[in-house]
This record gives sequence, C-alpha cells and structure tokens, in this order.
Amino acid sequence: MDIAGSVALVTGANRGLGKEFVSQLLARGATKVYAAARDVSTITTPGVVPLALDLLDPATIDQAAQQAGDVTLLVNNAGISTGQNLVRGDLAQIRREMETHFFGTLGVTRAFADVLGHNGGGAIVNVLSALSWFSWNGATSYSAAKAAEWSLTAGTRVELAGQGTQVLGLHLGAADTDMMAGYEGPLLTPGDVVRAALDGLADGAAEVLVDDWSRTTKAGLAEDPADFYAKVAANMQ
Repeated sequence: MDIAGSVALVTGANRGLGKEFVSQLLARGATKVYAAARDVSTITTPGVVPLALDLLDPATIDQAAQQAGDVTLLVNNAGISTGQNLVRGDLAQIRREMETHFFGTLGVTRAFADVLGHNGGGAIVNVLSALSWFSWNGATSYSAAKAAEWSLTAGTRVELAGQGTQVLGLHLGAADTDMMAGYEGPLLTPGDVVRAALDGLADGAAEVLVDDWSRTTKAGLAEDPADFYAKVAANMQ
C-alpha cells in the first residue's frame, strides 16, 4: 500500500489512536483523509474532511460510503471498552461491545469493500488487541469481541484478496489513550503504535504485533491454556 497519494478514512478519528492515524497519514502524503466520528464537532485536526459515522447506525455507514467514494485506505479504529465480564456482567453492555467491534467493523468493511475494489484494491487496517488472544478478568467481554474481530479480519483478508485489497490486523497491549485511563502498567505512545501500523502497511504486512504483550499472547495460542494463564498471572505480580 502506497500511503502517499492515498485517500484514507479513519473511524473513531476524534481522539486516541484514531486522531494519531489521521495526523500521520497526512504527514506521509495522503491526499485526503476523512476523519469519521459519531459527533463531527469533536474532530479538531486541521486539513481533514469530517464525516459522521456511528458503528451502531447502519444508515450513517451507508451514507459515509456514498460520500467517500474515493477511499483507497480504510482504518477501522473505532471501539469501546465497557469493563464487563461475560458471566455476570451487564448483558446489554456485552452486546454493545460485540455490536461495535464485530458487527460495526463488519458493516463498515462491507460498505467500503466495493469502493476499495473500484479504486484499485487499496487496504484495510483493523485495530485489534493483544486481548484478541487471551481473556482478562474484568474485561472478558472485550476479549471476546476482539477475538471475533480478529477472526473477521482473517475472513475479510481471504475474501478480498482477489480484488487486491490488503487487510492488516494491528495488535497491541495498552496504549496511552482515554480508553486506558487508570491503567497502571506500561503504556505505548499512540505515535509509536500508528507508526508501526503504517510501516507494516507500506511493507505489505498482513499483521503487525506492536509490543511484547501482543507477541507473547499470540505465541500463547500454541501453549496449554493452563500453563499460559499461569505464566500471565506470574508476569502481573
């Protein structure tokens, strides 16, 4: 994917990683960046095209695809974290996380798949998580939603390969964003996360593992679950 000269759309572009994606895409020579958010008044980055888009409102997704028919790079960044566990958490909030991360991301991808194909193939970046690969007590709902989004990423990569669309999954531990407010462990800077994602995109990567957390958790998929979770618990002491 040649970022210079691209036309990008970033969801959740009003803060955190989304805002950083917008800034770095402009710095790398994207000719146009659509900055999407539920409330366009929260878009403050100069030089972008604000776009109203709510992952839970299919009508806004369809309207965005009609307005942004020149997109060649889609960054599915928007997401939420409700801090729910699956067994005893608030079921409405659990459904909201799954609707956002899985069905919302899928809805945007479906809406823009033909747009990307018509414009030469382009690329999609899905912002995932190390929690795609393990569950954290206190946020097991988020882990389930991100695991589903990881599978979605693999599925769309297979389906869109024929039209030349590169699909990249971005995995990271904790970044210094509003979503991680109150987290006491080490935090990645948004700039480093986005830089790694865009470097991987330019190199033709299918997956970028930003930090040790994401590399360790992916490697843990090949381990006995009891051994892996014992190792995670020991590392958190």
